Amino acid sequence: MSINKLHDFSWPTGFLWGSATAAAQIEGAAHLDGKEDSIWDAFARVPNAIAGGDHLEVAVDHYHRYTEDVGIMKNLGLDSYRFSTSWARVVPGGRSVNAKGLDFYSRLVDELLEANILPWLTLYHWDLPQALEERGGWANRDTAYRFVEYAQAVHGALGDRVTHWTTFNEPLCSSLIGYAAGEHAPGRREPRAALAAMHHQHLAHGLATSELRELGVEKIGITLNLTNAVPNDPNDSADLDAARRIDALWNRMYLDPILCGSYPADLLEDVKEYGLAELIKPGDLVAIHQPIDFLGVNHYHDDNVSGHPASAHAAPAVVPTNSPKSSPFVGSEHVSFPARDLPLTAMGWEVNPAGLRTLLNRLKADYSNLPPLYITENGAAYEDTVEADGSVADSERAAYILDHIGAVAEAIEDGVDVRGYFVWSLLDNFEWAWGYAKRFGIVRVDYDTQERTIKDSGLAYAKLIAASRTLA
Repeated sequence: MSINKLHDFSWPTGFLWGSATAAAQIEGAAHLDGKEDSIWDAFARVPNAIAGGDHLEVAVDHYHRYTEDVGIMKNLGLDSYRFSTSWARVVPGGRSVNAKGLDFYSRLVDELLEANILPWLTLYHWDLPQALEERGGWANRDTAYRFVEYAQAVHGALGDRVTHWTTFNEPLCSSLIGYAAGEHAPGRREPRAALAAMHHQHLAHGLATSELRELGVEKIGITLNLTNAVPNDPNDSADLDAARRIDALWNRMYLDPILCGSYPADLLEDVKEYGLAELIKPGDLVAIHQPIDFLGVNHYHDDNVSGHPASAHAAPAVVPTNSPKSSPFVGSEHVSFPARDLPLTAMGWEVNPAGLRTLLNRLKADYSNLPPLYITENGAAYEDTVEADGSVADSERAAYILDHIGAVAEAIEDGVDVRGYFVWSLLDNFEWAWGYAKRFGIVRVDYDTQERTIKDSGLAYAKLIAASRTLA
């Protein structure tokens, strides 16, 4: 969809324009006011785990600068702000509730409401208390029950003002990439533990969803990072099987238990040697299969996949450090990801906006009980150019964002019920294993001074938001 047509597009009534962040990536104050280590604080102390030896101690100091950041959101014209609460701040050490930690989020919510910005709260964006990891982490079934207690604590402080709740953000990353690949915290390379972590996060989602609904939460859902697994050669049986496997591990392993109450049969066969079926206790799938009010869709790129080994001439993958890593794709470790002739972001990710339209239509076609969709993350890392006048030129990011919003508009025209778009990310921040080396923000942060500057991409996004309202 062209930019001119996009600016003239008639968005559904109530369509939300937002941006998103995560507590660990922006807050700083990593050991202030009662907060203790999360798994990411601990992981950052592991030599060569994080690019540049970076850590989360200060991050971009949102803990102290949240009023300024909310002011930026208001200037951009955002309807909603998707943020996460830090489990390690709210229940440090997995022990007792920390009133000072909850007070911070209470002040943030009040500031958002004063600015007429809808708070959209995510309970888990990867920052498990390190003390719980030392008791087995997500591979320990008990962590699911501790999560429900944490959810109750957050609701007790914020439930009177927050209406939209997300249980988990991208459980694929905090299970497979954290427990099988070793690239994300806690840095384990244990395939069976990764599947246990995935299942126990599903269980935690279902139990917390049920509990929060009983407590009167208005809207509750989950956010999944979803992909299109594209066979490199659609006439090659090995490539077709590889695409099926990645679709099972990346998409259906999350969508099916939540929306259908079962794991895909082909997935269970693929991971048979790692014992996923043995981890599923009586009643688990019923507990997981709770009605949800929305599904958050995070999408950055498609995945072109092959069942053949990577070519000897293939460019090496872009990785944050040279620390030992394993495949996150348990039971399908042989799958490779050949490059296509597409532009790449600074993360080495393909740029293909049409893939988002394809994905949204696929969800509508495959799940008859699909709830309303929100694009809860979409964005790109690029190298910014700071001009002499202090402005930040990032034309590639602006084009990426607007082109993907165009794909959302086309999906809406196709009949997909999409009700909002949240750009990732509001601020440059701690980009997990990449530290501060990659920038996703529509607002630049000078990491030396913490000065914030709205980039050209942020200005373009604000212009689109303003145009959408003139047509409402």
